Amino acid sequence: MVKVGRWVLLAYRLPREPSAPRLAAWRKLKRLGVAQLGDGLVALPLDSRNREQLEWLADEVSEVGGDASIWIGQPATLGQERDLAAALQSEIAGQYRAVVAEARAAAADGRRRHRRTLARLRRELERIRRRDYFPPPEREEAKRAVEALAQQLEEAVA
Repeated sequence: MVKVGRWVLLAYRLPREPSAPRLAAWRKLKRLGVAQLGDGLVALPLDSRNREQLEWLADEVSEVGGDASIWIGQPATLGQERDLAAALQSEIAGQYRAVVAEARAAAADGRRRHRRTLARLRRELERIRRRDYFPPPEREEAKRAVEALAQQLEEAVA
């Protein structure tokens, strides 16, 4: 888990056309789980992985004719910092709730043919975990729901 305090920020601007580089950057930022501070300004808790990821993205933005810079900073007040962390946590909590709902729906399905669903949900949990900087209570609930599905599938085979 990342300690709250310092953040790495990416300020970027991409040309409107062609739109493919803008979409690619947006997808990468979404995968990283950034906090959107403003138009063209995103933040992640500072650690070496996050800094490196945003530096790579800044290089990609520059390569396609955009402007990008990396900044290190911290919110001016503790309240701003809490709001930023809460926003990230809330987004992740929703993703965990979706995993819980899908795992429970698969478990309730009487056909018990959900090996692929189980594998996909485990992969999704790992993807979410990589951008889960401030773990919400839903994290454990999602793990339990996926493992309950796994246990149900094992019992069906036995």
